[in-house]
Amino acid sequence: MSAAFRVLLAVGLASAISLANAFPQTNSSWRFEVYLDDSRIGFHEFELEEQADGRLKLQANARYDVKFLFINAFRYRHNIEEIWRGNCLTDIDASTNSNGSKTRVEGKLTEQGFQIETGESERALGACVMTFAYWNPAFLKQSRLLNPQTGEFLEVEVEALAQDTVRLHGRDVAATGYLIKARNMEVKVWYSENQVWLALESPTKSGRVLRYERQS
Repeated sequence: MSAAFRVLLAVGLASAISLANAFPQTNSSWRFEVYLDDSRIGFHEFELEEQADGRLKLQANARYDVKFLFINAFRYRHNIEEIWRGNCLTDIDASTNSNGSKTRVEGKLTEQGFQIETGESERALGACVMTFAYWNPAFLKQSRLLNPQTGEFLEVEVEALAQDTVRLHGRDVAATGYLIKARNMEVKVWYSENQVWLALESPTKSGRVLRYERQS
């Protein structure tokens, strides 16, 4: 289960290029109900605001509780604040409690590159770094992404999937899906025709499926 929580070409080249150049509307919000198979286990919500200096601030928090025989068998809490200038991260502060295992990732863009600190290590990455920013389809063009839970800078592969539909507010909506692979992690993410993030799913180590269903 931990890989799924860590952190998540049939449509044609023209579609891939337009999606990669998209950028979410400022002052946006997303709320997803989170399911493990068909059981609701919590939520993940995001808030994006434009700052006075033109940068974007993203705040997000996730709460999962997996119960077994009325006992809370798995508890996950994740809070993050990211500051972006265009498609480049300038600041990050993320804290995670995954069933009692706590991590903290902090980072800031400097003249030497993006400096990342986890408490166990400190290092410089490139000048323009992106996280797994599902809300911003431009992340699909990256060959490496920062995992905000662990501080790892992971090599990723992105594969466009066939045109599909996802369920949204009781109706089927046309969607374009992508498969993202990074080390032991696989995530599928779907976008609407106007490139709005709609859904996400990821298999767990136990063979179950973690799913995000958009509510707002």
